[in-house]
Amino acid sequence: MAWLKEPVARPNENAARLAAERQALLIKPPGALGRLEALAIRLAAWQGTPAPSADRVRIVVFAGDHGVAGEGVSAFPQSVTAAMVNQFARGGAAVSVLARVLDAELEVINLGTAEAIGPTPGVLDLRLGPGTANFVREPAMSEGQLVESLRAGRDAAARASSAGVRIFIGGEMGIGNTTAAAALGAALLGEAPETLTGPGAGLGTEGVQRKAEVIRRALVRHGPYLADPLEVLRRLGGFEIAALAGAFVACAQHGLPVLVDGFICTAAALAAERLCPGASGWFLYAHTSAEPGHARMLAALDGKPLLDLGMRLGEGSGAAVALPLLRMACALHAGMATFEEAGIAGESS
Repeated sequence: MAWLKEPVARPNENAARLAAERQALLIKPPGALGRLEALAIRLAAWQGTPAPSADRVRIVVFAGDHGVAGEGVSAFPQSVTAAMVNQFARGGAAVSVLARVLDAELEVINLGTAEAIGPTPGVLDLRLGPGTANFVREPAMSEGQLVESLRAGRDAAARASSAGVRIFIGGEMGIGNTTAAAALGAALLGEAPETLTGPGAGLGTEGVQRKAEVIRRALVRHGPYLADPLEVLRRLGGFEIAALAGAFVACAQHGLPVLVDGFICTAAALAAERLCPGASGWFLYAHTSAEPGHARMLAALDGKPLLDLGMRLGEGSGAAVALPLLRMACALHAGMATFEEAGIAGESS
């Protein structure tokens, strides 16, 4: 997995400078459009042009179940994951609707649902097994499964880059994955499980407490190995989380900006940064999840979300909802008149 250590792309400082100069000429007080101005400049640096765009977007949803669900940490059975994979492909899921509205490409990859779904139009089936192992008892993944999961993400990023995609959005589906994400966060940040554990898909207070205790047991079991982020991902992660981490690293290496979704995707982003320092320089954070641990991971990544709507669905849905902000930032940057074009005296007059 030497590819994880390959350097990330460098933003184009000249494009950023030209974009900033244009922002200074537009018919508005400096900074009047707030973070929309900074977004346009950052996208310009990433895309290597003073006229950035967010028109070509690909959403890649990775699916996989988690053996830790056997500890009673989820409010829903694992059969839901396979059913949702079918809905992604058929257009009935939230992210499917959003992709249509946004004219975004949607790719669905099954890495390991507990229930096999069989050949399904619109789904790339790379199933590595019926979900991960129960990480309270053993590592979630074998070394081979981790390699294949990371590779699936890397390949998805490479396909997007080769196709000329401008913004990459990762999504996920997997019963038990908020437990895995909280465990990853706790291990990578050295935090107590209680600070990162939330209700997921609908647990009550007792369920959240049980979930935190399950994570605590896992951290104790795997403690001697948790100094290595790759081992953290193998022992506590999931097929879809590892694939997201691989995709995010590869996007940074290809110079493809990532719009990071919520709690689970941010756990993958944190893992990606630990695996390939500097990768997070290519990440934007879409929204603040209702999961309590999300803020902790965002702080570690110096991430400032664009939206706070109380969302916690996953699938990449929060990132899809935030995408129009990027498009508006680009449209304003390109379409507003300058003071000279408008015949208006500027600030210094």
